[in-house]
Amino acid sequence: MRALDLDFMLGLVPILLGYLPLTLFMAVISMVCALVLASLLAMERVARIPVLDSIVVLFISFFRGTPLLVQLFLFYYGLPQMLPFLTNMTGVQAAIIGLTLHFSAYMAESIRAAIIGVDRSQWEAAEAVGMTRMQMMGRIVLPQAARVAAPTLVNYFIDMIKSTSLAFTLGVTEMMGATQKEAAGSFLYFEAFIVVALIYWAIVEALSFAQKRLEFSLNRAFTR
Repeated sequence: MRALDLDFMLGLVPILLGYLPLTLFMAVISMVCALVLASLLAMERVARIPVLDSIVVLFISFFRGTPLLVQLFLFYYGLPQMLPFLTNMTGVQAAIIGLTLHFSAYMAESIRAAIIGVDRSQWEAAEAVGMTRMQMMGRIVLPQAARVAAPTLVNYFIDMIKSTSLAFTLGVTEMMGATQKEAAGSFLYFEAFIVVALIYWAIVEALSFAQKRLEFSLNRAFTR
């Protein structure tokens, strides 16, 4: 059994960290877009608008029931064959679209559960003072639902960061793509993948710590 090439591993760290901004960029943009879309989907699921509700249920079912990798391939390789104007879509754009749609389906159900978990008396009190449906959601329901859903949404963001590693299958040179290239050039696959695994691990641990602090801050007012 050969020894690990520690010099290669140490030299690889700054190289991979150079691609970290792209990884975080894809994750953050996807998270923001997914959060907006998921909120709209969740509010529709609560309102249950005829016809539209069936479409939303189908959307959620499809993106929760198919692998993310298949969805990425569908957007990047499949759709341009059906819609020629998408032929100029880049791998980064396809990855962001795929991550957005995939995670919005999961986040929508979490947000919906948080919304319907708000005590019914809060809804009735808002109606009693003459609030419209939009005012009730914006001022009363959603702020309370956000506190409940926030920890789960952070978990989805963590999963999203890890899922950006699939973007290399679309030709995107992010951290995983760079690792593949460095490993192929040196044939030190074990060392290369250990390094990228440790980097992802460190990112996830940092976000997990932030999540715990967020939970503590959100729940502090309710634990006194």
